[in-house]
Amino acid sequence: MNARDPRYDILFEPVRIGPVTSKNRFYQTPHALGIGPHRYEDMVAFRRTRAEGGWGVVCVEETMIHPTSGHDPFPGPHLWSDADIARVAPMADAVHEFGALAGVELAHVGSSGPCWEHRGYPLSPTAGPVRLHHNPISTRQMDKRDIVEFRRWYVDAALRAKQADFDVVYVYCAHDLSLLQDFLVNRTNKRTDDYGGSFENRLRLLREVLSDVKDAVGDRCAVAVRLAVEERRWQSSLNTREDGRRAIEALAEVPDLWDVNVSDWAWDSGSSRFFEEGGQEPFVTFVKQVTSKPVVGVGRFTSPDAMVSQIKRGILDFIGAARPSIADPFLPNKIDTGQHDDIRECIGCNVCAAEVMNKTTIRCTQNPTAGEELRMRWHPERVPAAAHPDRNVLVVGGGPAGLQAALTLGKRGYQVSIAEAGDSWGGRLARERKLPRLATWGRVVDHRLSLLQRMPNVEMYLASRLSADDVVGMAPDHVIVATGSHWRRDGTGRSHHEPIPGADAAHVLTPDDVTAGRPVSGKVVVYDDDYYYMASVLAEKLAREGCQVTYVTTASDPAPWTFNTLELGHVVQALLAAGVEIVTGTAITAVEAGLVKAQRILTSQVVTLEADAVLLVTCQSADETLYRELLERQERGELASLDRSGDCIAPAFIAQAVRDGHRAALVYDSLAA
Repeated sequence: MNARDPRYDILFEPVRIGPVTSKNRFYQTPHALGIGPHRYEDMVAFRRTRAEGGWGVVCVEETMIHPTSGHDPFPGPHLWSDADIARVAPMADAVHEFGALAGVELAHVGSSGPCWEHRGYPLSPTAGPVRLHHNPISTRQMDKRDIVEFRRWYVDAALRAKQADFDVVYVYCAHDLSLLQDFLVNRTNKRTDDYGGSFENRLRLLREVLSDVKDAVGDRCAVAVRLAVEERRWQSSLNTREDGRRAIEALAEVPDLWDVNVSDWAWDSGSSRFFEEGGQEPFVTFVKQVTSKPVVGVGRFTSPDAMVSQIKRGILDFIGAARPSIADPFLPNKIDTGQHDDIRECIGCNVCAAEVMNKTTIRCTQNPTAGEELRMRWHPERVPAAAHPDRNVLVVGGGPAGLQAALTLGKRGYQVSIAEAGDSWGGRLARERKLPRLATWGRVVDHRLSLLQRMPNVEMYLASRLSADDVVGMAPDHVIVATGSHWRRDGTGRSHHEPIPGADAAHVLTPDDVTAGRPVSGKVVVYDDDYYYMASVLAEKLAREGCQVTYVTTASDPAPWTFNTLELGHVVQALLAAGVEIVTGTAITAVEAGLVKAQRILTSQVVTLEADAVLLVTCQSADETLYRELLERQERGELASLDRSGDCIAPAFIAQAVRDGHRAALVYDSLAA
């Protein structure tokens, strides 16, 4: 075990938060898991793993204080009845096992939630529509009796949190997902009584709730405020020049900790395509200038040097992390033991957010064990030892799935050979990481290569395309085929069950052509029937290289799946800034020389677009030929054991390939039994 680099000693200093003390400056901020109240044991396992990894504070996500705060259909915990105490207490207990503090973010989502499960009416300072997902229901304006009740709900929930043995209790006013933020912001608060109008009136409810919670549990629990200091989606008074700063100045010494960020979620958890590490610093720098209380903030921090800089320059007291703690639960321990080069750095792809947006269990591109701590009994650092460490395993394909399979097999102790047909490791990522805004995604490759190249039981071969005869001739004990996929050339996809007429023309390209360096010029139609990132990335790339680009999609929004990764608005702005013309709700019907024929989906109107080149981003197909050939050889008894992994099963996003590579490496024992 290596010694800690003394440059990072400051990160391991204890920090007092009111009546409690954190053992270090690593703070896992509250974040959603996509796990509902019926699966509290999964939440316990997830949080326990982060505490085991060395985080000084580990927090539970939005925990609702009353049924009117149901954030349906998003699943999450709640503390609105005494019966909930026994359900959430094991999370605090699990965190305490490793000497960490347990925090809980008590919340009421106000006018952002439809209150479906409760079947009542959502609450807000001023009546109006529910903001999320175009729900056909309106909020009702709270009267003074409602406000008194709301304050009581917060106190009751805080007392339950204290009884459940949480150390840090939050008052939540952030992300445009909070009733308290609804009151604070002039955009959503149009009241004319004591709780509306002037800044002091709009701050009143936050001040009262904070005082109530301090009085109720402040003797033993630290009371934190999570506050958005600037709204970046909307024009409002909540910014660092007006109410964001004034709120902290007015309440500076009242809470025991300030957890500060920007609003809403798409800016607070901005993806690496549009936001750099530490990107929130300009908005939170002022906070420590106006309060003596400890401050935590986020910024997708993965570099220990950047973390130290935040502390030494007086920006933050705690290094807050949600996504980096998902990607590497053991990030603090790795820094502590001199293994900071082994940190599994978050790539900022926001697949973790996408799973939450889709109401499913959290996952991570970098960490295949995220969300599988209980269900699969997967640990981010430990894997079962090889049942037969003398056996040789051949992995064919050096993309995300193949690299992960080789890494997990190597950690288990097998003798591993991995062969890649190309001249560089990474498969699809070897090309995609060179595209605009995707360089950080290359960490998926770099991390695995760094570990694999230090393993004496792993041999790696580039420029080694293997045939079925080659594989059989090597006589491995087990083979994992991870040969990836390719983009279809015929336009078949979501909206086209048959090839698009003219798709075989010479001026029709696929993403594989562009990423391989094929020249493109003139007027280009980029056709997106895939709906994720590739079409918009290539459209922006070509436009910035001088092409006149028209982006056409069958969807009603450009790159619609990026809504789930919190990128949709940023994608649209990037396309417009690059000069890309956006055409939605339109299907290409034919490609001809110099033009594209298309049809508006809703009106059947025929559209003709000039095109010197057409880029079809519609669907991918698995490269499974080698696997099928080896399967026949196995059936003839020429191969001992065979499996496949990743895109050569079915193309998907990178997180799926990485997870499946891990799976393939873990199930070998059962296949070989």
